[in-house]
Amino acid sequence: MWGAARLSRHVGGVRRIALARIRGPRAATAAAVLGACALLPLVTQSAVAAPAPAPRKPALHEPLRHASLLPQPAAQRPGAVRKDEVSGLLAPKAAPAAAPVDRSRPADPTAARTAPLAASGPAAAPRAATFTRQRSVWDDLAMCESSGDWQINTGNGYYGGLQFWQPTWEMFGGLKYARRPDLASPQHQIDIAEAVLRVQGWNAWPVCSRRIGRSGFQHLVHTVQPGETLAGIADSYGVDGGWEQVYDLNKSLIGSDPNHLEPGMVLTVN
Repeated sequence: MWGAARLSRHVGGVRRIALARIRGPRAATAAAVLGACALLPLVTQSAVAAPAPAPRKPALHEPLRHASLLPQPAAQRPGAVRKDEVSGLLAPKAAPAAAPVDRSRPADPTAARTAPLAASGPAAAPRAATFTRQRSVWDDLAMCESSGDWQINTGNGYYGGLQFWQPTWEMFGGLKYARRPDLASPQHQIDIAEAVLRVQGWNAWPVCSRRIGRSGFQHLVHTVQPGETLAGIADSYGVDGGWEQVYDLNKSLIGSDPNHLEPGMVLTVN
């Protein structure tokens, strides 16, 4: 094929020869035709030399431009079900198996020491020793004086199960327990009654003491405290016959065993 410069020189030479042979009015028309013919090879060569570019394939690393060619998400495809919609239908995952226990190693020695302490919790406070007061001559006297009501207050100036007169209660130390006899416990009322008995005898309760078989000053009583014995009680009161005499006076209350004393028992001393 000819080059562009060579073709241009060839066309120019042909044009000059043709114009030299044509004369007259037809010279202008011939020049125009020859000029167009001279340009035709250049256009044709240009069209042949520059072929139309082939369609470009997208590079592997270049994303596709058309949206319709992109893969659609599962949620946008017809009939697709989202993962979160079916999660409730799936079986739950099994819990991981516990790690095997290595029984070849000795157990933690502190576990045995600390576990009982944690289970036991705070140490319980020691309970105060309690005892049930045994029925005594004072209960019989209270039954006569107040029908056994240790908290009675009728407004007549006498209070409690043993019907203390208020000045008597105060004189023998009752205020250390309560401001009135009916506000004190039965045992505290008995404590004050024993103090009165040592001074006034059974005549402090002139009517009811006779009804229960007690009179005069010959009867002293003692309320048994925890840990006491008949020998100790007899010694504290100076009983001539010792513990045997105290036992004989209270055998029906104590029973067959003279060592069987229960806290709260009220014993006749002489």
